[in-house]
Amino acid sequence: MAQAPYDGLWSVTIVTKSGSCESTAQYPLTVADGKISASGADVSGHVGRDGIVKVSIGSAYASGQLNGNSGSGKWNGASGGVPCSGRWEASRQ
Repeated sequence: MAQAPYDGLWSVTIVTKSGSCESTAQYPLTVADGKISASGADVSGHVGRDGIVKVSIGSAYASGQLNGNSGSGKWNGASGGVPCSGRWEASRQ
């Protein structure tokens, strides 16, 4: 089967813009056949052939767009029941 265009190892940086979640966090994510996963983390989602990203990391949900070897988008989640939100950026390793 042909490799999906965004398969590989990605480094994702999450930045909190509002709420009491951690101010920044970094995750190494793997995309294989368009499916997103991470070792030892509660991550699930997918990247479409058009680069559209939809993923959940624990109780947070993120969406956005990959283009070539980078991408960005927004996320929403909660910490201790308090809503948080922000942006994320990704680069292919």
